[in-house]
Amino acid sequence: MKNFNISFSLFRTRFLLVVLAMLSFSACKTLRTNLENRKESKQYSTNSQWADGSHLSDKERVEFEYHFFNANKEKILGNYDLAESLFLQALRINPNNAATLYELANIYAFQNNKRNALIYSKKAAQLDPKNTWYQLLYIECLKEDKQYQEVISVYQKLLKEYPDHIEYYYEIANVYLVLNKANEAIKMYDEVEKRVGVTDDASMQKIRIFKATNNFDKALVEVQKLIKTFPKEGKYYGILGELYQGNGQSEKAFAAYYDLLKLNPEDPYAHLTLADYYRNQHQRDKAFDEIKIAFKSKELDINTKVKILLSYYSITETYAELKSDADELCKIIIEVHPDEAKAFSIYGDFLYRDKKLEDARIQYRKAITLDKEKYALWNQLLIIDSELNDFVSMQKESKEAMELFPNQALPYFLNGAANIHLKDFNTAVASLNEGKEFVYDNEQFLSQFYANLGDAQNQLKNYIASDSAYDKALELDPKNSYVLNNFAYYLSLRNIKLEKAEAMSKKSIEIEPNSSSYQDTYGWILYQMKKYDDAKLWIGKAIANGGSDNGTLLEHYGDVLYKLNDIENAIKYWMDAKKAGGTSDFIDKKIADKKLYE
Repeated sequence: MKNFNISFSLFRTRFLLVVLAMLSFSACKTLRTNLENRKESKQYSTNSQWADGSHLSDKERVEFEYHFFNANKEKILGNYDLAESLFLQALRINPNNAATLYELANIYAFQNNKRNALIYSKKAAQLDPKNTWYQLLYIECLKEDKQYQEVISVYQKLLKEYPDHIEYYYEIANVYLVLNKANEAIKMYDEVEKRVGVTDDASMQKIRIFKATNNFDKALVEVQKLIKTFPKEGKYYGILGELYQGNGQSEKAFAAYYDLLKLNPEDPYAHLTLADYYRNQHQRDKAFDEIKIAFKSKELDINTKVKILLSYYSITETYAELKSDADELCKIIIEVHPDEAKAFSIYGDFLYRDKKLEDARIQYRKAITLDKEKYALWNQLLIIDSELNDFVSMQKESKEAMELFPNQALPYFLNGAANIHLKDFNTAVASLNEGKEFVYDNEQFLSQFYANLGDAQNQLKNYIASDSAYDKALELDPKNSYVLNNFAYYLSLRNIKLEKAEAMSKKSIEIEPNSSSYQDTYGWILYQMKKYDDAKLWIGKAIANGGSDNGTLLEHYGDVLYKLNDIENAIKYWMDAKKAGGTSDFIDKKIADKKLYE
């Protein structure tokens, strides 16, 4: 038999009640009489407060009242340790005072002192068996101690006093389910039905139990009772259909779903239920038609539609033929919910996954116009800007994101990158310096900040700051091939620290051996070190490795050939470099004068 996981509703919130503070220990006969006349009260009866206290002297009675009242005052103020001490002093004067025992049990339960809570709550419950609150606290302490049979026993005693308290039957049923005594739980739900008639709570619990124990016939009886009692409640027809469907009775299942639709033809949940039926019958087209009807209804909330689309997102990873269905549902959702950012963002997610970057960006931008406060939307938009190499949009939109989310690092990083590409190096430096302060526990990302700072500062000819930034980037990520290459190249252009540059460049090639750009850097450093034959070898590799239309590489190769006294071929490569573009300012002069200028 299955183990039913039923969560109990704890009464710990009651531990903070200030009920006793509302009581008066005065000799007011009228109030005392009123309290005694109440069969069941949320306040304590006079008898329970003074249990076995008739023997107290006047002095002891006054002293007891003093400690008891002050204990309640400290409890109200949240001073539980002091309240405990005062209650204990009161208990020493009157050891069998149920109210004092109850209050101490409350404090111990609140402090998770399960042992003492159980001891004191048990004694309070025994001293005043008709006090509901004492019994309920005792029950909660028994539950904490997993004494479930005793829990049932105490509830049954309460039912003898208060047989109309329906919630007690439910609580007993819950305990029986914890004990895997499903039949006993059913008896409790039947008792509820005898007393108050057919109810959703009791019948649904019985249906769950019957389904879990594969008792189709009894589950069917319960559902039919619900339909008879509540003939206009659509969900019961859906449950009936599920039962029939699970039992292989497809025609009866369809009839139940059809009744559901007759009850409310516009109910989107009815159409979703029917869609499930068709899907189980492997009638995909009909199932999809029902889903579309549901999606076109404004009565179906946006969150439910998004959940359905998320299931499509997962399944279309495997079944690509369903992508057109998902696309159609996305278009419906933005048409029906034009004021919901979620509608556009979920469509953007599908488009982005399918590499439709421009279309995805349109959807994210629409979502942002409806809800600018969702950082996830900006994050996705900026990533698309960067993937499209749209540095103008990236600069503008990252700046907006920085203003809206000043503690998010990515907008600063992309703003810096955009401004570097747009040659606004001062703004790039400012953004990168500010943004790196918001990078936490991500050394590689922080390394990228310093890498871009190195690039920007180099362009500003702030070489000390540039070198420092590159060093910091490599300290954080020693295998950052991008930094190794750039740092080495810029050192070679300045013709300084060439040994360090050579070591870094060589390391970058070891990390990415097929990068023509890195091979050119290494060759150029060797050129600066006057190792012309080696330089020719490496720059030649770079050209052969996809750099044949790169003006910088071709010009470098021409320079190396010139140094090797191959003037004719040097001029040829310079001319090819000029055609390719991206050369130095000396290229025309080199060609015209047939001479190397640096």
